Amino acid sequence: MQALTKTLFPCYAPADRELARSLAEFLERGAEVRVFLEEGEMRPGEELAGKARDAQTADLIVVLFSRESMPSRWPRAQWEDALVNEPKAGGIPIAFVRCDDCIPPKVLTPQFTARQFRELKRWVRGHAPLASRPNADLEVLGIAVADRPGMEFTDRADMAADFAREFRQDFDGVFTLDCAGRSLTALAGDLGAQLGLRLEGPISENLDRLRDFCEARRFLIILEELPDLVPAELIFGGRCSTLATLDSRATGPSPLREIQAVMADRAAPWPELCAAARQGRRILRDAGRIAELYELMQQWHAAAADEEDRAVLDESAREQIWIVETWGRGEEARVLEYDRASRFDDQMLLPFA
Repeated sequence: MQALTKTLFPCYAPADRELARSLAEFLERGAEVRVFLEEGEMRPGEELAGKARDAQTADLIVVLFSRESMPSRWPRAQWEDALVNEPKAGGIPIAFVRCDDCIPPKVLTPQFTARQFRELKRWVRGHAPLASRPNADLEVLGIAVADRPGMEFTDRADMAADFAREFRQDFDGVFTLDCAGRSLTALAGDLGAQLGLRLEGPISENLDRLRDFCEARRFLIILEELPDLVPAELIFGGRCSTLATLDSRATGPSPLREIQAVMADRAAPWPELCAAARQGRRILRDAGRIAELYELMQQWHAAAADEEDRAVLDESAREQIWIVETWGRGEEARVLEYDRASRFDDQMLLPFA
């Protein structure tokens, strides 16, 4: 179950309303936080310390300092309880933004300037403020997919990896898929495994689960070596961002990927291909990646038909029947079983009802 959205209470003067509004929109887009914007504006007769006390009803407090909100003379005794002691006692994180050339007390930390929305957002997300100076290319990507949910393209996978490192604090997690020569079923299974999801249903059900899971979270999905036809099923909306590249980085060996490549190509000697299919069946069964197992068995069955290998045709058909039965598709399983038995079993079958 998803945690409730955090609330943030900004404390600001009416003259700083537009800056406060821009900040609220920025934080709500990228930090999964609900901002009490209207409640945070100081009314006639109110002062900043009193507004900060009102803010203690929220999960987070952000105080906007400006010449309009700060008294010209502000003894420590007038603000220390409201801005330091009481939030600390209540376990309420509080941060401060300097909107102009005013000079807030240095003991109030963390402090940000009006040009540090991204650093403030990272604080809201629970990270210690981190100095960040991305180069121009990474900054463009940051505006497109880190400051808000979105999708962007880049030529090089190395740049995508650099971006993921530089902007890691803006995401709940970063996940990379190498799309080269892989089916949608295999890519969905790979992403599910990275997310820790056990996807045991058919591909349509798995894609629905992935969409629901990813769109509710601030993930970055990197699609390396994206084909000409973009797999729209893996471009998630909601809070999720996507970064696509034209090439891919070198990765370590993956037994399952090697098996899937062998089965898709079917250029290997028949005994080697059968060994790969059986090994893949074992790996995918153990991992609960049943849609990929079904695809693998279909490929093996088609190859066995070309080879006229009746034993493998029977073996792969039995596996497919078991899978569709586990998916609750009983009628389809009965049709497949009748076809298998009529072709490979010794006894004559009566037509099924």
